[in-house]
Amino acid sequence: MAIIRSKIGIIGGGISGIAAAKQLAKYDPIVFEATDCIGGVWKHCSYRSTKLQTPRCDYEFSDFPWTQRDNTNFPTYEEILDYLYSYAKHFDVLKFFNFNSKVVEIKFVGDREMNYFGEYGSLLTGNPVWEVAVRNNQSQTIQWYAFDFVVMCTGKYGDIPNIPNFPEKKGPQMFNGQVLHTLDYSKLDQEASTKLMKGKKVVVVGYKKSAIDLAVECAEANQGPEGQPCTMVVRTLHWTVPHYSIWGLPFYLFYSTRSSQFLHERPNQGLFRTLLCHMLSPMRRAASKLIESYLEWKLPLEKYGLKPEHPFEEDYASCQMAILPENFFTEADKGKIMFKRTSKWWFWEGGVEFEDNTKLEADVVILATGFDGKKKIKAILPDPFRSLVEFPSGMIPLYRGTIHPLIPNMAFVGYLESVSNLHSAEIRCIWLSRLVDDLFKLPSVEKMLEQITQEMEIMKRTTRFYKRNCISTFSINHSDEICQEMGWQFWRKTNWLAEAFTPYNSQDYAEEK
Repeated sequence: MAIIRSKIGIIGGGISGIAAAKQLAKYDPIVFEATDCIGGVWKHCSYRSTKLQTPRCDYEFSDFPWTQRDNTNFPTYEEILDYLYSYAKHFDVLKFFNFNSKVVEIKFVGDREMNYFGEYGSLLTGNPVWEVAVRNNQSQTIQWYAFDFVVMCTGKYGDIPNIPNFPEKKGPQMFNGQVLHTLDYSKLDQEASTKLMKGKKVVVVGYKKSAIDLAVECAEANQGPEGQPCTMVVRTLHWTVPHYSIWGLPFYLFYSTRSSQFLHERPNQGLFRTLLCHMLSPMRRAASKLIESYLEWKLPLEKYGLKPEHPFEEDYASCQMAILPENFFTEADKGKIMFKRTSKWWFWEGGVEFEDNTKLEADVVILATGFDGKKKIKAILPDPFRSLVEFPSGMIPLYRGTIHPLIPNMAFVGYLESVSNLHSAEIRCIWLSRLVDDLFKLPSVEKMLEQITQEMEIMKRTTRFYKRNCISTFSINHSDEICQEMGWQFWRKTNWLAEAFTPYNSQDYAEEK
């Protein structure tokens, strides 16, 4: 088949792909989605109990507010999918989507003599830079496309599970029961998931949001005298939060206002700001301690050995703060959820074994061990670009969370995390559309790498979990710099009081006319 020529290709149909398609609509982009629908992880990695971890107003597009945005209940994944479909239909972006179209290979066909790696010029040169092979999941045929510019929106989650490494002859093959990953579990309907766990000895490996939600579903399936407890194997503890109120104060006052983020280090802050930040560090630690004291008072962390040794700030700075389901510790008090702390574990024929030589019998082991987002990118990127995806630090080096300075005519959206990943994706797609329109120019490769390195160093100094590429403690400053680059006013509030003490959300970044 002849190669199909187009200016812009977008890979992935989650929130990032939808946002990119809307912002780049004037170029008639072609969006490749491997499944039969939009939604990404909300469609393919959600359980029946999965909910958003923030209020509606913190997870919406700037030009498409929720119909019930003041509803304080966290929306379910079905409500989020409905919202995403409504957005896509309202702005007529579904016409750009090719469903059941899996990208299996990308080739670099740009002019190798061009100076892609010095000063960036126009991104739409009229000459193809990338050829993309797409397999139709129904016909199994391969169609090649040629693009000036490609936007990668495959995301960090879903598709490729992160499976732990086990000692020889101590992996899942030794176990007589059933082993599955949360990716497999999310494909089960309510009847099948209940049947999987009811009356069974279930082990859930992990202690992040997906593991916590899964443990509650397991406990709910095992009510009554015949029910079996679910055991969570906890390798790394993280702080969990019951709701967005700390000692009667709204949580946003601690981290989501311009005044609260003033206490935290940020890129390009200068010598005076660096000294001031150091002087204010006791206030920063006090805020973290205040939150920790509330959580220790509110939750039975000491009782179950679930109090982390690291400060709360480190979990917030790495986007790992989880909101607890209301009945999590209620089920633990009933004996339906149990905990086993360990750093190493493996399988034996009857269940799982730990480094302290204890054994736990199990019928089902569910791995809530996350996903390998970088592997998804590396699987389709050609050499030498594949080797450039991550720095030695383990992070993907992206300028403005979007442009890899050493990979020409390609953008990455959805790989930088913040408190609201939807807002992060949208504002970067707005920035990207203006970059493609030639309304501003990128700095030199050297300056972009310098900016990236600064951000990475701040993450490394702020949290031991820095590899997650999270900007939550300097997200407002990050958006400020994006606005400045686009020529927008970066102070977005109506007065200085609101600017200092109210939280920022997507509505503050409604497009300037």
